[in-house]
Amino acid sequence: MDLLSRLLSLIPVTGRLELRCLFGAPWKIDQAVSGVREIPYHVLLSGHAVLEDVNGPPERLTAGDIILFPAGNAHLIHDGSGETARPETKSRKASLIVFENDGKGEKADFLCGRFLLGAVPDRLLRDHLPGRLVVHSALPEPGGDIEGSARSIVRGRLRQLIELMHEEANDPGSGSEMFVNHLSAALFALTLRFATESTQPPHGLLALSRRPRLQPAISAMFETPGAPWTLDQLSGLCNMSRATFIRQFQEAIGRSASDVLTEVRMTIAGRMLLHTAMPIAEIGEAVGYQSNAAFQRVFKRHIGASPARWRSSGGNLQA
Repeated sequence: MDLLSRLLSLIPVTGRLELRCLFGAPWKIDQAVSGVREIPYHVLLSGHAVLEDVNGPPERLTAGDIILFPAGNAHLIHDGSGETARPETKSRKASLIVFENDGKGEKADFLCGRFLLGAVPDRLLRDHLPGRLVVHSALPEPGGDIEGSARSIVRGRLRQLIELMHEEANDPGSGSEMFVNHLSAALFALTLRFATESTQPPHGLLALSRRPRLQPAISAMFETPGAPWTLDQLSGLCNMSRATFIRQFQEAIGRSASDVLTEVRMTIAGRMLLHTAMPIAEIGEAVGYQSNAAFQRVFKRHIGASPARWRSSGGNLQA
């Protein structure tokens, strides 16, 4: 199983398409900090826009761009004119809320929604993605190499998926709400795949997909988290010296292999606590901790609550 599939099998993600914004300049979309287990997204179907948030300088957006905010930060998207946005009207079309204004400038058409993370520890996903992720699905792929062709295929699939979501939003039929939400979940996986295979993949866990020599170690962490892995053993799986393995891992994601192993173990343990009735000590042993006290200590430091509290809360510590 590839790395992205492993992540999505551990941390299930569903999608919800909620808004369509049809604006003429001047306009703005001003979104507050997202709720727990939410990753807001926007798809710019037509027009141009400017994105502003705390994760970097303003960024120009063009039709076909997909914007994700894995950290759930507040953000502002606007037409770039600097003029006061025109008042909006709100209506409903099937399951979508539609916002429109009477602006006479260039038109912009957005689909907006949220990706919802399952009730499992999500740091393994969130902490290894940038605060904002912009994928340009409409830009032509430079060059004619094999990698460029592969990215062009994924880009084409992204465009087809966006177009299908657009069509369902424009002309909803029986079952459209569920259908569009399923497409929305697929958009998350396909967007991450495209970002992973692009010339500049996210600096995080998914960047390891570009390091095939490290794959045996990653596979071992996910497949046998209860094994007493050492850096010597993990580097041996990759046919590397210990020093080379440590350096390549750190270069790829900015974290040590030991840190990632702990994150994998805690994610698996958190899922087991919610979905099984196994005693806590047995779960700790299953993910590599012979001492229940050690497991309790690491879990609380990593998740922010004891295993018992995590289990009793149903994974919703903010409730």
